Amino acid sequence: MNCSRSSKAASADRSARAILTALALIALCAGRATRAHAQGQRDPALAPIVQHAISHAQCFMDRFNAAVWYTLMEPRLKRYVPKAAERLNILKQVYCVTHERGASRLPPGLVLAVMQVESGFNRWAVSPSGAVGLMQIMPYWPERLGVKGYELVRVAPNIRMGCAILRYYLRTTHDNVRLALEEYNGSVGRHVYPDRVLIAWEHWNGADDLGFSHAEAAR
Repeated sequence: MNCSRSSKAASADRSARAILTALALIALCAGRATRAHAQGQRDPALAPIVQHAISHAQCFMDRFNAAVWYTLMEPRLKRYVPKAAERLNILKQVYCVTHERGASRLPPGLVLAVMQVESGFNRWAVSPSGAVGLMQIMPYWPERLGVKGYELVRVAPNIRMGCAILRYYLRTTHDNVRLALEEYNGSVGRHVYPDRVLIAWEHWNGADDLGFSHAEAAR
């Protein structure tokens, strides 16, 4: 009996050590992700760009094109966002921001792909690095912009901030989508994140009526 209890205790001890090791590895990975993702949004030049996106939100929608957009994209988004009102709000904001007059080109399908990978279209999502919402915006942005922290879980401000950051990196990388995505995610030199977004982008085929296509980006 003593031998049996000793064996069970040893087994339990090994299991506990294995669990602790796994948790330590998870914490280490989370820490690396935290530093990487945070770095991706700390470029000083981003502050006025994101500020402008928040304070100059406008939407001039062509009704016919908007109707086509909703008809194509709404059924695809339904699997991620059960509530119809929230689906339509997300699609409206993406359509508006990517069609903003005077702004540099930004493919709406790419924006949807980023949201799919970053948050799975969950506006309440919070990453290990503290990034929040649909496009995973870092929590220091509200303080910089003079807005409330809860804005990050609201659909419109989150998408406007995320698109402003993504546009900036597309511009600084001369429309190199892969490099822009690496910068956005704070994972420069690593291909896992851009690969995931490019694969997700294929799901939103037909969303890109402006800018460059998924096929161009892959090349």
